Amino acid sequence: MLKTAEERVPRLGDFSQVVGQQEIDSIRTLAEGLRGMSITEVNSTSYGGGVAEILRSMVPLIRDAGLDVRWEVIEGSFEFFSVTKKIHNALQGMNVELTDDERRIYLEYNKMNSERMQLDTDFVVVEDTQPTPMIDFHRTRRGKWVWRCHVDLSTPSIAVWNFLDEYINRYDAAVFSSEKYVIPTLKLPKVSIIPPSINPLSDKNREIPEDLVLKILERHGVKQDKPIITQVGRFDPWKDTTGAIDVYRMIKKEFPQVQLLLVASMANDDPEGWLYFEKTARHAGDDGDIHILTDLIGVKDLEVNAFQRASDVILQMSTREGFGLTVSEGLWKGVPVVGRNVGGIPLQVINGSTGFLVDTTSEAAEKTIYLLKNQEEAKKMGENGKEHVFRNFLITRLLRDHLRLLNGFT
Repeated sequence: MLKTAEERVPRLGDFSQVVGQQEIDSIRTLAEGLRGMSITEVNSTSYGGGVAEILRSMVPLIRDAGLDVRWEVIEGSFEFFSVTKKIHNALQGMNVELTDDERRIYLEYNKMNSERMQLDTDFVVVEDTQPTPMIDFHRTRRGKWVWRCHVDLSTPSIAVWNFLDEYINRYDAAVFSSEKYVIPTLKLPKVSIIPPSINPLSDKNREIPEDLVLKILERHGVKQDKPIITQVGRFDPWKDTTGAIDVYRMIKKEFPQVQLLLVASMANDDPEGWLYFEKTARHAGDDGDIHILTDLIGVKDLEVNAFQRASDVILQMSTREGFGLTVSEGLWKGVPVVGRNVGGIPLQVINGSTGFLVDTTSEAAEKTIYLLKNQEEAKKMGENGKEHVFRNFLITRLLRDHLRLLNGFT
């Protein structure tokens, strides 16, 4: 089991203070139906990005519910992760194809990982495309295999999808964040729609005192008495961090003291991260009110929590977004979100109620200015957003859906 050193990992019973004891009892009942069975969760990185974050919460909770679960992280070279990032981009709509050599690299590393891991458990849950072909190479497969897709599959590259399709169709079930991501060529026995969720008791989302928020702002040079807009997310082709800067510059014409925080972790399975970090930094120039904040300068979960709580508006300018946990994170702190009307963002942002859905940077600037000018309405939207997340996007709901899916095989 992997966990961070900075925080105590909450136990299942701790969540009763948030969601009530009845919800915890229902989870334990579902776990009881799987008693004696084993589960392996497989993904591509132990830190950085939403999948690792979810597993860091889910695995201890599944174990605390009395089940035998392990978390395996695949290994790979820079060239392997370059190929998997290319696959990720292709599935989200980028017009690229894989060369024969790239396919070879991808399959060879999956074969190597499959052979070195113990995957003879009752259930194997494979997260996203990096480890997808492992199912083809494991010699002692005996249990049910589930493929979990976290990317935006609304406009995939057909050539790349067709390459993956033959492996995905060997799974016993597939899970997507939204119905619009389900590809018609899938011929699996089970297809489930289970959106991701956040952990309300993690360092990133738990309640923290205001004086700690202010200390963190001061440490990173952010002025607490000036308007703050924040976007949290990786530096990659889809987050449109330069677009967020453009939004900020439009807002600055009306609110000259506004600050923009761009917050990210640099994941080890994302070789493109540094390229887009540099593009973002060049676009920002020497503007002292644009703060680029990463884990490389000590910005971890607690700092992200503080930045989101201090924000007046959360931006999510992604052009593709499988779900976007950072949207629910912002809403959970009672902050309205202005996000592009793409992928999983509309599941979280109810237009005009928990924030605004937009199509362009100019529209994003207009809606953010509106929220800065109408603080009472912004506060109400934030309250609506927190309630929406409470009802739909907390880790206990995800755990319940996950266990229910596995129970369906027994």
